[in-house]
Amino acid sequence: MELTLPKPLSERLSREEAALHLAIGLFVAEEATLGQAAQVAGKSQADFLRELGRRQIPTHYGMQELVADLQVIESLAAR
Repeated sequence: MELTLPKPLSERLSREEAALHLAIGLFVAEEATLGQAAQVAGKSQADFLRELGRRQIPTHYGMQELVADLQVIESLAAR
């Protein structure tokens, strides 16, 4: 998909900056997962997480995700 920005925005933002803004918006709106948003931004998940942290944007990590992660850790430790 190609996206055309209005001229004032395209003059102010690089393609990378515009992609990052789009990715953050999709992530915050819960329209994209962390991995999908990182891909849109052209960044690794770790770099995208750092960018979210720099901007003080919370990740969607609640009790359900914690329980799932703990189950994975438990199963790996049992090996």
